[in-house]
Amino acid sequence: MNKQTHFFFAVKIPQETKLIMKQNSDRLKEILPFSRWVHHEDLHITLAFLGNAPSEKLTIAMEKVHGTISGSKGFILEINQLGIFGKQDSPRIFWADTKESNDLQMVRKKVFTACLEAGFQLETRPFKPHITLARKWKGDKPFQKNLLDVWNELHPEPILFKVSEVVLYQTHLDKTPKYEEKTIYKLE
Repeated sequence: MNKQTHFFFAVKIPQETKLIMKQNSDRLKEILPFSRWVHHEDLHITLAFLGNAPSEKLTIAMEKVHGTISGSKGFILEINQLGIFGKQDSPRIFWADTKESNDLQMVRKKVFTACLEAGFQLETRPFKPHITLARKWKGDKPFQKNLLDVWNELHPEPILFKVSEVVLYQTHLDKTPKYEEKTIYKLE
């Protein structure tokens, strides 16, 4: 049976940062009842979601991304705070974001534009860089926004990491972790 697969370009989170986030998620699971927690190896910041990509278009996008980010410099990001997408009382996505970064915005713009030029129709909402931690609230009480304040207790020190790679990932819904690195683009 041929399972549908998706592709996306993303900022790769370094291994040591993934392990810190895993420790935090393990503690957050005790406080915040979400249905599905993201495996720490799957943590990333999506730059462009391609969906089910025909191989010819995907090849063009890969070449264009390579050309546009070649020579780009790596940069430091700081994980900032927790947040949610969806209904206030029953969020569908639980995430950690990063402090504003012009470097991240520039890399995202380059990757996004390269994918548009390759013929992909992409998300039109404004870019909100985030690391998805969990999905689908399942608490027996409505979600309370003040629960997000737990981040300051868990992590009084900032979590900084160097962005040195953009990756083309392929999704495998039947595996854990479910994102496979297909192509790595190094930042200088």
